[in-house]
Amino acid sequence: MVKVKILRIILLLASIAICDMRYAICDLFAQDKIIAIVNSEVITQKDLDDFLKFLRLQLEAQYKGKELEDKIQSMKLDILDKLVEDRLILMEAKLNNIRADEARVKARIDDIRKRYPTDSGFQHALSSQGITLADIEAKIREQILMYNIVDLKVQGKIRVNPSEVTDFYQKHSTELAIPEEREFQAVATDKKELAEKMCQELKGGCDLKDTSDRLSTSFETLSAQKTGELNPEIEEALFKLRSGEASSPIKIQETYYILRLDKIIPPRQPTLLESQEKIYDLLLERKMQESLSKWLDELRDKSYIKVLQD
Repeated sequence: MVKVKILRIILLLASIAICDMRYAICDLFAQDKIIAIVNSEVITQKDLDDFLKFLRLQLEAQYKGKELEDKIQSMKLDILDKLVEDRLILMEAKLNNIRADEARVKARIDDIRKRYPTDSGFQHALSSQGITLADIEAKIREQILMYNIVDLKVQGKIRVNPSEVTDFYQKHSTELAIPEEREFQAVATDKKELAEKMCQELKGGCDLKDTSDRLSTSFETLSAQKTGELNPEIEEALFKLRSGEASSPIKIQETYYILRLDKIIPPRQPTLLESQEKIYDLLLERKMQESLSKWLDELRDKSYIKVLQD
């Protein structure tokens, strides 16, 4: 009887092991599922998943929390097209014997590493995304290869003539107008009583910087235009102030802000000399996008591309 029970246990454990193996194999098959074919190469579900992990790591430098998730979700629809596009560019790089400078690869990795206070923090960020340092090196190397071939085939051939800059300035001068700008001081504290005390002292003629230093609050000198870049509550308060006037405490989440308007710079029309760098960059970007789109269309036309994912 004991032998029978032992046999049952062994069979049960074996069945569990087989089920676990089936799940592992299914997961492996899911990762190896081909979702697109580009000429003689395939793009798998794992390629797509790895791209999303690397994308998340890059976007973490600019976005956090819900904003990060929303940004990734907004890009997901175009990810497969981007993978196909990248594969075409990499094939063209190989065809032209383009190489990646390993010093640049290392420098890019160092830049990512610097975002984290410790190396263990960096390693934890990688493991939480399910990627390794080798994965990052490979992706960065690919990015540099793509940049080099695009520079050779597209960007390096683009030219913006001075006459084009002048012509744009003459036709779009009103669009180049510089809006009103406000130079101001700002202090921040998480203590309501301290914020109210500072306001009272400012009404009595105290200097905001001196008061901030004495009370050990955060202080900055800033400038802003009414373009929506500031927090809406901060922007609304700032553009209601008269020169030399200070605001009441503005509570945003758990922090209280006090603003003092130093100077109002009225809107004005910039000269051609002031505008030429901005116009040059704008025209260069337009030409770059047009030329890149044309070049990619040419690559697609001479390639076999089949997308297998809905």
